[in-house]
Amino acid sequence: MHTGTKIKLLIILFFTTSAAFAQSDEMGNWLMYFGQNKIKERLSLHTEVQYRNHTLAPINIEQLLLRTGLNYHLASHALVTAGYGYVTSYDVGDSSTPLSKENRIWQQFILTNKVGRVKFEHRYRVEQRWISGNYKNRLRYRLMLIVPLNRRNIEPGAVFLGVYDEVFINTEKTFFDRNRLYGALGYQFKPELSIQIGMLYQRVNTYGKEYLQLALIYNPDLRKNLNN
Repeated sequence: MHTGTKIKLLIILFFTTSAAFAQSDEMGNWLMYFGQNKIKERLSLHTEVQYRNHTLAPINIEQLLLRTGLNYHLASHALVTAGYGYVTSYDVGDSSTPLSKENRIWQQFILTNKVGRVKFEHRYRVEQRWISGNYKNRLRYRLMLIVPLNRRNIEPGAVFLGVYDEVFINTEKTFFDRNRLYGALGYQFKPELSIQIGMLYQRVNTYGKEYLQLALIYNPDLRKNLNN
């Protein structure tokens, strides 16, 4: 089956599932794009867009998140990043005026290792946040497991399982900010292209909600274009 056909089938599956539950206000959805684009041997650009919705149908925006950064690859299994993010949040049914606007500076360290077929990814992130004029700091830690199901490694043609838990901690006032638990199935089309479809459960204080997610990960090497 052609790569383009596979992508179309997965996207159709996502929106068919969304349509089946579109009347539910108890579940939202996130449409996401992530990119890691090499520009030098040890440098790459982080690019990210997340379109988050209050409902399963992607017509009731909850948040729009735009994030970018510069990665420095310490080794094949370790990188550090510094970047900037812009986040607008919206009330249910009102996409015209944001409830809040956030400018965010962030730094992170990612360390990976493998045990058998299982890849472990540890992500440590620090955020400096200006939310509608108020300044806050936040700490985050995410442990992710990636398990290829039909291949020994994550390679073209591999179906894989991705699972993570991430905890968010404030540095003052309310210590616990939120927790996210995620599980998804993914498919690796090419070395630089994959897709994941899954569910995320987010707990904020005493309130929890589920989100159906579609993530596109595209990591083209930009060095070829830069050297032309």
